[in-house]
Amino acid sequence: MGIKSFTGRRAKPSKGNPTDIKVSDYMTKKLITFRPDQSVLEVMNTLIKNKISGGPVVNENNELMGIISEGDCMKQISESRYYNMPMADMVVEKHMAKEVETIDGNMNVFDAANKFVNSKRRRFPIVENGKLVGQISQKDVLKAALTLNGQTWK
Repeated sequence: MGIKSFTGRRAKPSKGNPTDIKVSDYMTKKLITFRPDQSVLEVMNTLIKNKISGGPVVNENNELMGIISEGDCMKQISESRYYNMPMADMVVEKHMAKEVETIDGNMNVFDAANKFVNSKRRRFPIVENGKLVGQISQKDVLKAALTLNGQTWK
């Protein structure tokens, strides 16, 4: 008589180890981007229409120039009223955040989660060879975590 196992059938292990899951596996590649010469009013319309809170600003070569967010637009609404300046004349380049922190697409998703916690950012652009290739948001990291639910996290 052989030894019988009473353990039920196990699911096949998913490809790769959870610690190998990269940002590039979960980043958004189809991005809504903005141009430096675009009006802030256009940006506001796009943010509302697409239910997003901001997006990368790129030049004609798809090189990352900055990020414009709802907060940047809110600031312009406030200042335009205070200084009695027309918003139609405001362009993205003058109001975007130019100091942009990016992350590597090869970074582990768990390390990216840690970076989100420590930086208090909502999104990070991913740049390869100077070109914008994607963006990862806090929501993308949450999706990755749900996908890995039940696996051993080390």
